[in-house]
Amino acid sequence: MSTPARRQYLRIKAEHPDDILLFRMGDFYETFDEDAEIVARDLEIALTSREFGKGERVPLAGIPYHALDTYLGRLIRCGHRVALCEQTSDPSTSKGLVDREVVRVVTPGTVVEESILDPSANSYLAAIFPYEGQVGLAYADITTSEFATGQMAAEGLVDELARLDPAEVLIPEGADLEIDDRPIVDLPPRAFGLESATERLKRHFGVLSLEAFGCEGLPLATRAAGAIVDYLARSHRAGLERLDSLTTYSVGSYMALDLQTVRNLELFEGGRWGKSDASLAAVLDDTRTAMGARLLRRWIGRPLLDLERLRARQEVVEWFHSSAFRRLRVAELLSGISDIERLMNRVRGGSAAPRDLLALKDSLHLAPRVRELLAGPEETGQVALLGSRIGVHEEVVGLIGAAIADDASASVGEGRVIRRGYSTELDGIRDGAKGARDYIAGLEVSERGRTGIKSLKVGYNKVYGYYIEVSKANVDRVPQDYVRRQTLVNAERYVTPEMKEYESRVLAAQDRIAEVEVSLFRSVCAEIGRSADGVLETGRALARVDALRSLGEVAASNGYVRPDLHEGTSLEIEQGRHPVVERMLAPGRFVANDARLSTGDEQLVILTGPNMAGKSTFIRQVAIIVLMAQIGSFVPARHASVGTVDRVFTRVGLQDDLTVGQSTFMVEMVETAAILNHAGPRSLIVLDEIGRGTSTYDGLAIARATAEYIHNHPALGCRTLFATHYHELTRLADTLPRVRNYNVSVAEDGGEVVFLHRIVPGGADRSYGVHVARLAGLPSGVINRAWDVLSELEGSESRNGPSPKAGPPQQLSFMGPPSEVVDELLSIDPSTMTPLEAIAKLYELKERASKQP
Repeated sequence: MSTPARRQYLRIKAEHPDDILLFRMGDFYETFDEDAEIVARDLEIALTSREFGKGERVPLAGIPYHALDTYLGRLIRCGHRVALCEQTSDPSTSKGLVDREVVRVVTPGTVVEESILDPSANSYLAAIFPYEGQVGLAYADITTSEFATGQMAAEGLVDELARLDPAEVLIPEGADLEIDDRPIVDLPPRAFGLESATERLKRHFGVLSLEAFGCEGLPLATRAAGAIVDYLARSHRAGLERLDSLTTYSVGSYMALDLQTVRNLELFEGGRWGKSDASLAAVLDDTRTAMGARLLRRWIGRPLLDLERLRARQEVVEWFHSSAFRRLRVAELLSGISDIERLMNRVRGGSAAPRDLLALKDSLHLAPRVRELLAGPEETGQVALLGSRIGVHEEVVGLIGAAIADDASASVGEGRVIRRGYSTELDGIRDGAKGARDYIAGLEVSERGRTGIKSLKVGYNKVYGYYIEVSKANVDRVPQDYVRRQTLVNAERYVTPEMKEYESRVLAAQDRIAEVEVSLFRSVCAEIGRSADGVLETGRALARVDALRSLGEVAASNGYVRPDLHEGTSLEIEQGRHPVVERMLAPGRFVANDARLSTGDEQLVILTGPNMAGKSTFIRQVAIIVLMAQIGSFVPARHASVGTVDRVFTRVGLQDDLTVGQSTFMVEMVETAAILNHAGPRSLIVLDEIGRGTSTYDGLAIARATAEYIHNHPALGCRTLFATHYHELTRLADTLPRVRNYNVSVAEDGGEVVFLHRIVPGGADRSYGVHVARLAGLPSGVINRAWDVLSELEGSESRNGPSPKAGPPQQLSFMGPPSEVVDELLSIDPSTMTPLEAIAKLYELKERASKQP
């Protein structure tokens, strides 16, 4: 028959069948049965067994309670949910079985442990409710109190999830949703019910209507937000209490960035191996606080469309940019400020440590000094407004200073947290115990004098308490009032009635001190929690100061300028630079270039030139400069005028997706189709080498058709940079009025090629591919043979091609099809065709042309 503890465990485990149950037993969290096997495997700890009743032996794996955070983080990273089952009654006073219950379920989206979280990134719990081509999307970070919801077209869900990068996603059971590899939780339909979600939100916020939150008329957004509240109510009640407001947002307020564009522009990870230090975020991040780093990261992933908000940011960046003293002084102050958002939420969530309160006090003590610099009498406008949002929290600072000792211990209950003078009750208990401790402290000296035993020692252990230890050689000199308690190999241990009386006083006082200290600490946290709204507002204002100061510092250090922003559709960049590539090179090595795009005249730039000459760098730097301008940053250029862009599309590089059976060419075509189907007149398109994944004729046909479609279609006509190695595309400028040709200049000297990285007007007529192959280190035999083969191939098209020593001749021509095919081409109206229809028609014409003499 099972023991009572085993039956208790099985009852609690039945309530959490899908969670790893950490069952507190004394100083360990134990796991049993299948949980033990999983924990032993994933944590790489010993799997043992234990008997719970006659003949009932079960697998067992345990972890020390003091190492919970370390092991908990590893379990969460392995994708597990963990239910923490604590002892809720005192084992020393409980009669029979200790009471236990699950106090919290830890999931990837509800982690609050500082050791597990990334300080510079948000940890979002998201919820999605799809319906008839629309989705409601809500997200919350219980460590910062951020809670937002919105409603959007289903096709934008993947991009929005990529931007948010949630740690956990809640969806309705049976929902057919395209979600990347993220932890997903299926919830029953009731969690997303509109009526129940509405009532749940109103009850949580204590309001009669959701109108003030902006989601009254957004049923899908309401359902998603209600699901988050329902989930937290069942898994993390303390986390739910931290969500004290709800914001409704619209993706239409921000520049849309799909996952491919985020990767191609290397916003957060860059370089060949995807390192974070080779990214735009790494260039722009000179923040001094975790709050500022998180905010700047959100700005980079969500550029603004609102010129008023952008100019407000620019004004503060300009203020920092114009004065090194301001930047330095504010940076010094911010360096001493901790993560107020997460500290405050730990305080009101009941998980704060004494040192968290000290960090909060020091941070709030420095905050008014930042305020004075920004909101001084000589400051006006956005700078003064931002400074005024930094609060002065003297009550909180004074409370912590009065209550918490400067050298407080790491945990509460040891008697070294509450400052002397704060509580007369605690001070009285301490004073009462002092005499007893002094007696025991002096006992060794006094007993040596009384007995004459110079080697006598006074010690303590948890089993016997305080004791007097005498070596075997001196036991005949022990006084009669000594009572033997323990025999060792070389010594005897004794107690005296008087010593045990003082020991009882000390232990009783320690228990009472621990009880009172815990109570006082909780009371202090509760009092601070009542100021949470104001403190969090100060934290957000300081984060904003930090992010804007960082942009000002980076601008001053790297020679960035304030861009002119306007509602038009022109884009002019003078001497623009790629911010990431520039940082990787030695000072002065990067070659700056001009760029001009306008839907009125220079709408589509065909950029030709050899590989490695800088085509990809140039077209990406234009997109990055636009993005930087629309987060409020200064930009790497001599001058920039930017007509706001509502969406950036990029098609860069060769890659396959074998998991879904897509070749490199298929991936290229899928991405191109997505661009042509979703871009609009205010978009910016960056295309790098369309058509490379197939034969020359096929690739050239697709590339040309794509360029013509962007130029001619009435729903497009947007600013486009089109880098290509198909030189034949330069002829489009002869027939399409808004196409302009540019190329990357190259210098040749004695057969050697020098890439100048300079963008100049006109089209290139050579690719220099074999030159690049030689620079890459291909064997000379391969290079020589490549020249021969290239000469033969080109000679089959044109008998007048130059010799290999003179470099490669012109590429294969696609501009001379039979007259019948030309007639049909002229009869086609590309603006009325879909991309797929255009591609199909091109294949048909090619097939017919190949059969004509």
